[in-house]
Amino acid sequence: MIRFGTSGWRAVISDEFTFANVRRVTRAVAGVVSRQTGKPARLAIGYDTRFLSERFAAEAANVLTEAGGPAYLSAEPLPTPVLAFAITHLGLDGGLNVTASHNPPEYNGLKFSTAQGAPAPRDITDQIEAELSHVSQDPVRGQHAELLSLEPREAYFKRLRELVDVDALRGRPLRIGFDSRFGTSRGWLDRFLEESGVLVVRVNDRRDPLFGGGTPECSGVNLNSLKQAVTSQGLDLGLATDGDGDRFGVVDSDGNEVPPNMILALLADDLLRTRAWTGGIGRTVATTHLLDRIGAFHGRELYETPVGFKHFQSLLEKGAIFMGCEESAGFSVAGHVPEKDGILAGLLVAELVARRGPGLGGRLRTLFAEIGPLYSHRRDRRFDPASREVLESRLKEVPASLAGGSVQRTVTLDGTKWIRGDGAWLMVRMSGTEPVVRLYAEAADEATVTRLLDQGEALLP
Repeated sequence: MIRFGTSGWRAVISDEFTFANVRRVTRAVAGVVSRQTGKPARLAIGYDTRFLSERFAAEAANVLTEAGGPAYLSAEPLPTPVLAFAITHLGLDGGLNVTASHNPPEYNGLKFSTAQGAPAPRDITDQIEAELSHVSQDPVRGQHAELLSLEPREAYFKRLRELVDVDALRGRPLRIGFDSRFGTSRGWLDRFLEESGVLVVRVNDRRDPLFGGGTPECSGVNLNSLKQAVTSQGLDLGLATDGDGDRFGVVDSDGNEVPPNMILALLADDLLRTRAWTGGIGRTVATTHLLDRIGAFHGRELYETPVGFKHFQSLLEKGAIFMGCEESAGFSVAGHVPEKDGILAGLLVAELVARRGPGLGGRLRTLFAEIGPLYSHRRDRRFDPASREVLESRLKEVPASLAGGSVQRTVTLDGTKWIRGDGAWLMVRMSGTEPVVRLYAEAADEATVTRLLDQGEALLP
């Protein structure tokens, strides 16, 4: 059975992810959009660097033209945030991206973005899923509308130049390593840097549907090649994106990976000091409380949402927040698109380094001196879905002690989060798509973070 969620539909290639099912899902999406607009769906079609992605994208485009709506098919592999931007720039009804994001190479997927360039909300994905039982997977039999080429590079780069201080990049002779993880950001982030006067050293700079034998995630051991390039060549910074370009990874000049939560804090503080942007800071419930402290330091409001970038759309569009972020390396700003943009995040980190120097660790120490230190970590643990009720029952009981401190507040916005009086916290959340429990913790020292996570793990059946 095809399940179509906020991240779309993902499945193993040639098992469930087939040309027949791509036609079926595309027809379902087109049907839902057509009912909303009263006319044939006008969609942008993008694709990543996975096996046969461009062929699957072409098949989706043919389905749309058969239905009578023009299809805008990308001329090259397209990062998810660029597709989101193209939708809004061209005033289309939405977009379909052939991508499985950071999943292993045997997977592919279809993700639907709305006319606002945002991840589709639950009410829309529920309609798409319901529509699947009413549509055909038969081959396309004719073309009744134009198939147009989607080439948004010039317009997207123009938007980036409105958001990034290119003069700052040009003002310092930066040398930056870039790892696209064999994915779609190749030729996008690195090219923008070069056009801004930065010397770029490329890592994993080729299309590889097997992602070098790993996954296209931009964290952990996947950054080893980038770390080696930074240290061996004395680079100022290392930047990475995941396979479809919506998440970011950062390596400092010493070759150390800087966790996304720390990068989000540095970006929030820097943007508040260098921009005249209005609004508060948006973060998901699982994201660092450093953002709360930075907001308070600068007199800005903090908005907490459930997990998922879709929850920032209305806040960004109405200007309630100037940035939305999540601990899993998701970031965007008002005036852009309400979708994660790892390219923009990387460029803003490069701008920060150009302005303040290559020592991100030193900048963090300065920030901690102003607002106090906080360290965070996450553990993912598989569990038996049959024991879900047991875990839910345990989470209803407030711990008498949380790593030696008392619980002051419980938050159940998404999962269960216990917060101590000193600001340390533990959160337990079950994944909605796989048999995984995610444990999040944050405290003023890393030893307490470990104790919190151990306590959370002890709750698991």
